[in-house]
Amino acid sequence: MNSKEMQEKIIENYQKDEHMMILVFAQWCVNHDLDPATLYQKAYPHQGENPALMQGIDLTVPKEESEEIPDTTLLGVLSLFGNDDLAHVVTEEISKRPGNKG
Repeated sequence: MNSKEMQEKIIENYQKDEHMMILVFAQWCVNHDLDPATLYQKAYPHQGENPALMQGIDLTVPKEESEEIPDTTLLGVLSLFGNDDLAHVVTEEISKRPGNKG
């Protein structure tokens, strides 16, 4: 594998991982009765519609069919991809839950 092929493979793998991160975020939102597009827009108000987010939303399942996604898992994945603004919005939503102080 030459350098260009290696670089293309790395980019391809990153994009796959990024799509998985988006799906985890979108499914977490569905599981908590939140709108992923609204939260994303709150975190990134100057960014237009995100096609990858729309695709991720389309791939979600009803919360009754989903595995639980722990808050810490979502926050870790967002952090891994440098989505600090989105992690902040998610943290705000977590703090609004009944029983949480915040």
